[in-house]
Amino acid sequence: MTRRLLQLYAGLVLYGLSMALQVQAMLGLGPWDVFHEGVANHTGLSFGTVVIITSVAVLLLWIPLRQKPGLGTISNVFVVGLAADFGLSFIPESSALPVQILMLAAGVALNAVAGAAYLGAAFGPGARDGLMTGFVAKTGASVGKVRTGIELTIMAIGFALGGTVGLGTIVYALSIGPLLQLMIPSFRTTQVATAT
Repeated sequence: MTRRLLQLYAGLVLYGLSMALQVQAMLGLGPWDVFHEGVANHTGLSFGTVVIITSVAVLLLWIPLRQKPGLGTISNVFVVGLAADFGLSFIPESSALPVQILMLAAGVALNAVAGAAYLGAAFGPGARDGLMTGFVAKTGASVGKVRTGIELTIMAIGFALGGTVGLGTIVYALSIGPLLQLMIPSFRTTQVATAT
């Protein structure tokens, strides 16, 4: 149990820091982070605060989908946003393309390690993963169709709000699934019940 808790919280902190790296690379963000950045741009709220508020809003959508949160789900709501803001407080932006590419690559790779760690601890999926699995269960549609539909919709809204779409968005979209699939077995402490 202690190892699982340490893995959960280390994964969530690393997840937030990896998001900060991707934001500061300024080459484009994953779909949800395009949305978070767009909302932050329009509200004056910090990026991490928007992550937390969005997580709470997404959890409310779990109610009609009959999804049940776990310790990891609730912890994800707060720890990731706080860690993202912490990372943004000391990770500088870069305008040098080689440094930006390195930051992007590190951010995506660390995001996959972090996701595998917190999912592997098996304390419940994050709000966004649970939304996906809930829609899959409710509609009978495939994971691929549901995840793609949700992420394209949220990215389009974020882009309309001024979130950054670019090379990083493509890199994240194409690599995060395979990277998670590769890494989850190394972090699995018990049978993971969530789809990624």
